Amino acid sequence: MSGHSKWASIKHKKAASDAKRGAAFTKITREITAAAKDGGGNTDTNVRLRTAIARAKIINMPNTNIDNAVKKGTGELPGISYESVVFDAYGPGGVALLIEGLTDNKNRTTAEIRNILSKKNGSLAGAGSTAWMFASKGFISIEKNKVDEETLMNIVLDAGAEDIKSDESYFEITCDPSSLEAVKNAIKEKNIATVTAEITKIPNSTIRIVGDDAKQLLSLMEALEEHEDVQAVHANFDIPDEEMEKAS
Repeated sequence: MSGHSKWASIKHKKAASDAKRGAAFTKITREITAAAKDGGGNTDTNVRLRTAIARAKIINMPNTNIDNAVKKGTGELPGISYESVVFDAYGPGGVALLIEGLTDNKNRTTAEIRNILSKKNGSLAGAGSTAWMFASKGFISIEKNKVDEETLMNIVLDAGAEDIKSDESYFEITCDPSSLEAVKNAIKEKNIATVTAEITKIPNSTIRIVGDDAKQLLSLMEALEEHEDVQAVHANFDIPDEEMEKAS
């Protein structure tokens, strides 16, 4: 799982730059609209919407933008209808990829994702061929210098977390998606900063990747996530810290 938290940390730092903010706003606007369309505009009953709005606030999206995105989803304002798409794929080193997106033109998006993969030493796979390797989980990562493990364990397990693990740099907390808000709030109440807190797909097992494969894989991940139709890219890689620093 450590590959997930390391990549999340890199994304977090990249998202802080103004150059990335416009693209981030576009992606999260689509997610809010789609979440509101599927589950309604009430964040008390729509977990997906509540999570999307929390992400929007992290990147300082104005409340007006958030409200308009919700209203487009509920039909109170006119807007584009987006379709959910999922692509199973493989990357360098045989890493399994699960790519999730929202698009207004599935054929166009499919062609563009296939093109990115082919240029970056990856390939599309049959539907469902990698999805079975991942499970939906609430996921929170925290830098190890922010809190000691025993304290954090007591906080998160009492709040409903399923597991806590650590690697060289991060504590990684997993929970049922329905428990994410409770666990996240318990951490926040203790003034402990998180790197990421999201509902995501966690791999059941990982593949260790080093050298050129690591560089190529991270280049592919970044290219996919920069595509405006892509909401998330999940992968089952584990890259050592020193390799991650060199490759990124």
